[in-house]
Formats: sequence, structure tokens, C-alpha cells
Amino acid sequence: MGLINLLIRDPLTFVLLIIPLLYSVIIHEVSHGWVADKMGDPTAKWMGRLTLNPRVHIDPIGTLMLFIFGFGWAKPVPVNFANLHEPRKGLILVSLAGIVANICVAFIALFGLRIAGPYLPTMAVRVLAITASINVMLAAFNLIPIPPLDGSKVLMGFASRNLQYLLSRIEPYGFLIIMGLLYIGILNPVIRFFERVISLIIAVLLP
Repeated sequence: MGLINLLIRDPLTFVLLIIPLLYSVIIHEVSHGWVADKMGDPTAKWMGRLTLNPRVHIDPIGTLMLFIFGFGWAKPVPVNFANLHEPRKGLILVSLAGIVANICVAFIALFGLRIAGPYLPTMAVRVLAITASINVMLAAFNLIPIPPLDGSKVLMGFASRNLQYLLSRIEPYGFLIIMGLLYIGILNPVIRFFERVISLIIAVLLP
């Protein structure tokens, strides 16, 4: 569901959704840069991208995608994988960082609901529920193994050189492929599958 439809149907939910959605995407990107820095590549730090300031992260096309499809992205945090201490391991961990960050945010939101939900005002409960849902969705979306999404880079970390080469050749056209597949609905079952898996993991971890 795109945000345009939501704005028309339910303006209040739109307002409640836009801020956690924005910061969930930003946290996702900052996490990539933070892990890269810990593994030997300070590029994101040098370029001022390890910040939650939205102005340095907003991507016009990614924002447009959010409004049309309900899925989008911020500007990718720059990572020079050649600087990482262990390039193959680093590729996997840096790529997983954003997904794990979104899962953690979803867990924290659901944990807050579990512990304090009965005592919170309705608006706060709604914000926490929306935040959890957004982050599960973002994690699931980024697990799709189509370049340049994180799932493809995780796959590259385990893949042979031939498959790495194939994925790198696809990457310049990746966003067009993703937009097309989203438009015709082919990716919906994949995203729902990943959402179920992530929700199950969170349910197991919740006290």
C-alpha cells in the first residue's frame, strides 16, 4: 500500500507512520556504516553519514517509491569493501547490519507493547504497533536477493565468483527490476514469507 492512498484514506495514520518510517530507513542505513567502520572502513564516518539527521540520508527516488508502493530507501551509506579487514565476512555482516537493526527496532517496539501496552494511551500503542510493522516490512524487503538490496550482497558473500559477477552485472538495473516486480505483484509472496519468518523470530525472543 502506497502512502498516497493512506494519506487519502486515513490522514492521522499517515502522520503517525511517516516519522517512524523515515527514521527506520535512516537507522537501517546508519547501521551499515557503523558496522563497516568497526570492520575497518571509515568511509561513512568521514562523509558524515553516521548521523540520524534526515537531510543527509533522504533519497528522492526512494521517497517517491514510498509514496507509490509503500517500499522505499534512503541514500545508501558509502562502504568501501576493499578496506574491510575480512572482505567476504565483512560483506555479509555489513549487508546484514541494516536488516538486523530493523528487526531490533521491531523487537523493542513489540517489547514495549508487551510490557507497557495496557498502561499506554491509545495513540502511543498505535505508534509502537506501526513502528514494529514498518521495521518488519523493511527487514523483509531488504532480504530480497535482487541487487542492490542487502539480500543480494549477503548472497554474494557466500557465492562463487561466477554468481558474484552475475549479480554485479544485474545491479545497475536492479531498482528498475524491483519496481517492475513490485508493480505486477510478483514480490509480494516473497516479502510476506520473509515477514512471517521475522515475526516468528521476534515472537520466540519476546519474553
